[in-house]
Amino acid sequence: MTHALRLGVNIDHVATIRNARGESYPEPIRAAEVAIAAGADGITAHLREDRRHISDADIDLLSDLCRRRGKPLNLEMAVTDEMLAIALSHRPAAACLVPERREEVTTEGGLDVVGGHNRIAPAVAALKAAGSRVSLFVEADPAQIAASAKVGAAVVELHTGAWCEAMRHGDAAKAELTYARLRAGAAQAVALGLEVHAGHGIDYATVGPIAAIPEVAELNIGHFLIGEAIFTGLDPAIRRMRMLMDAARVAEGVSV
Repeated sequence: MTHALRLGVNIDHVATIRNARGESYPEPIRAAEVAIAAGADGITAHLREDRRHISDADIDLLSDLCRRRGKPLNLEMAVTDEMLAIALSHRPAAACLVPERREEVTTEGGLDVVGGHNRIAPAVAALKAAGSRVSLFVEADPAQIAASAKVGAAVVELHTGAWCEAMRHGDAAKAELTYARLRAGAAQAVALGLEVHAGHGIDYATVGPIAAIPEVAELNIGHFLIGEAIFTGLDPAIRRMRMLMDAARVAEGVSV
């Protein structure tokens, strides 16, 4: 079945668990195989500069698996010479440029495309020339979305973390404001010719409203699914997320 709203499953934190003991298991490649079998439309992996979870060897294996299974590998990466060289050697179907700081626990906000234009534009051009579809992970900010179109990206992935956090903490005012920004940002991006993805912090309780934004074409979800897999298994966790995504689209009258 082809879904109007795609689900990319991020398997980074399978590698986090593996690396905690310095063992060879659990294997991210096995998680990717389970995710594809459960209905994931693609696999997302972030090769960080400090290699805290996904390794270069993981990217080799994931690239091969995704090509064999006909699913896109979405390589999340910082805008650095090292990461650009790795991406150009693997030529992933998709490359998502993200901000990265060594001291952060996880990605903390969107890429500054406005301030980083002269660094980001050449990276986007090089990745596009290599055949990768380039996405920029940004806040739902009009200036950042406009700048994303100017540097030649095909996609913006809207950072949903602030909204998800507000929802979990019961901060209704912040949730309303940030959700309105997400909806407006999605509409602006489509008007500029960009495809819209969304991700960060999404769980079962928050996926519905994000999936219901009609302009959103793909969700990328990882940490929650890997955590939920501890209790239910990865396959059921992904299938339930897929069901909730589709239900939200149907409720909004968007075809699935």
